[in-house]
Amino acid sequence: MRVGCFTPLLSSLPLEDVFKKLKSLNIDTVELGTGNYPGDPHCKLSMLESKTELKEFKQKLEDNGFTISALSSHGNPLHPDKDRARHDQEVSRKTILLAEKLGVPVVIDFSGCPGDSPQSKWPNWVTCPWPPDYLEILKWQWEKVVEPYWVKRGKFAADHGVKIAIEMHPGFVVYSPETMLRLRQVAGASVGCNYDPSHMFWQGIDPIAAIRVLGDSIFHVHAKDTQIYSVNLPRTGVLDTKSYTDERNRAWIFRTCGYGHGEEWWREFISTLRMYGYDYVLSIEHEDSIMSPDEGLTKAAAFLNSLVIRQQPAAAWWV
Repeated sequence: MRVGCFTPLLSSLPLEDVFKKLKSLNIDTVELGTGNYPGDPHCKLSMLESKTELKEFKQKLEDNGFTISALSSHGNPLHPDKDRARHDQEVSRKTILLAEKLGVPVVIDFSGCPGDSPQSKWPNWVTCPWPPDYLEILKWQWEKVVEPYWVKRGKFAADHGVKIAIEMHPGFVVYSPETMLRLRQVAGASVGCNYDPSHMFWQGIDPIAAIRVLGDSIFHVHAKDTQIYSVNLPRTGVLDTKSYTDERNRAWIFRTCGYGHGEEWWREFISTLRMYGYDYVLSIEHEDSIMSPDEGLTKAAAFLNSLVIRQQPAAAWWV
């Protein structure tokens, strides 16, 4: 297990300065955004068309002693706006091809969310089974949009030796372990999850217990915490639509690792990941609205590096 960093929080820095900053924090693994929602200028899809640019990028990584844990193209490939969907799908497709060329094993994405019919303008996230209209929408979404797209995209990724890690996030059709496993059953073994425990906390799902449900479908992990505010929760519930910067009135907010849950919880989280076969990267994602990116990253790196040993686990005594 080792600590990495999802670099959009450092997007204002040149890549060489990103490397220097992360090295000072004992981090030498990065997750790079390629387009769609992540705003990250450090990894350009234009490298697919330029052998020189690709070679220089690889050399820069090697010279600075860095590896890439994943490329991220978080988008909505199922958006009912056909132009938007085509754009996000193309970024995803090119990201898979770039991952293949760079030898990166994982590409991260959202599952997407369609509308309620072919005529829709906006996504329609179904959250309840009644009135029965909602189940009809959900059935249409999965059968006519979700499954056809992800069967093809899963095969495309497998054909190029890359795995797709879907980040479970409310607002998209895959937001829970159950919906993740439903998609995986349809799309195949090349599709699994990018596991972000902060998204489980605010849905009322125990992130450690959920590891046991997800099992070997976990391909990549985001290190991010959530703090629940019990004084506000009875009024708003977990589906709180207030701005993330309205911290005083929200039921929950994203926090830097260790500020929502303490060391004991994170030790158990890491141990359970290892128990179920995940011994890869904890990629710090900073979305703590109370801390600056520099403060959040620095504290998360120190906290997580104190919990993991950067080496392969020793062979068990009974082997």
